Amino acid sequence: MKSAFSLALVLTLLTAAAAATNGASTTGVTANTTRAATSTLSAQTRGRRVATPQRRRSPTTRRSPSTRDPQAVVAARVRVADQIKNLTRFLYVYGRLSKDFEGSEAQLRGGDSAQAAALSNRTRAGLRDSLRNVREGLDRLEVYFRTTPGLEGYYRRVAGVAAAAAAAEDSAAANQLDAAGRSLIQVVYQLTDVLLEL
Repeated sequence: MKSAFSLALVLTLLTAAAAATNGASTTGVTANTTRAATSTLSAQTRGRRVATPQRRRSPTTRRSPSTRDPQAVVAARVRVADQIKNLTRFLYVYGRLSKDFEGSEAQLRGGDSAQAAALSNRTRAGLRDSLRNVREGLDRLEVYFRTTPGLEGYYRRVAGVAAAAAAAEDSAAANQLDAAGRSLIQVVYQLTDVLLEL
């Protein structure tokens, strides 16, 4: 750029000096020469841009690998996924079981008491056992997150799933089967959120 500017300046001065010695009008020659030199100079610098330094983006909010044990995180993902599978399978069966329970309660009120009472007791016992198993599995999951190094930060997301399962257990014992099912669906939602965060 410096040499182009110098060349244009020298050319302008030489043209002006030549015009002065020839006795020609210096104003017209100098104006044309200056315009040509200026357009040459601006054409040469127009395409060049000064690079501005780019700002580096700040690192994402993910935890650094040094604070997360990759093996523990993978094992936690597997455990959470297993609990989600178990709960969804249970909720499918729970829907059918609750319908059977409602049917046996209707039969019990209808008068066929001996057979309906036996079915109702079996259904209720099976439901209690299943809900207890679900609660115990979720309790073990909470303990795993609380006690495993590298997963303590995720414990706050898992905390409360066993309590929600216990609330579902209490609702089922009080014949509020719909409320119990909704509590378990909320547990599935919470576990899915945990799985996304891991």
